[in-house]
Amino acid sequence: MIYQFRSKAGPDVIMLADLTKRIFDILGRPLEPRGILMQEQLPTLITALETAILQDLEERSKSKNEGSEQPKLADRLGQRAYPFLELMKQANAKNEPILWGV
Repeated sequence: MIYQFRSKAGPDVIMLADLTKRIFDILGRPLEPRGILMQEQLPTLITALETAILQDLEERSKSKNEGSEQPKLADRLGQRAYPFLELMKQANAKNEPILWGV
């Protein structure tokens, strides 16, 4: 399934279900076919996603130093979640919600 996130604050972001599920797990929200992220929620959600991205980077640097097999570059959370994180930041700055499935 593909999810399209929209906000008047910035361009649409399209993500596949696996990434969307991973991000929503990090945000502590259930993933539903339709929904809204209210502007009041965005600062907390932005912090949660940024924290998870930093943790992912730390884990990758530890595994690199230990000589274990590195995960694929395409699996990097920061790289894959960047467009959604930017949309959340733009929506927060312009006091706009983010909608999907509508």
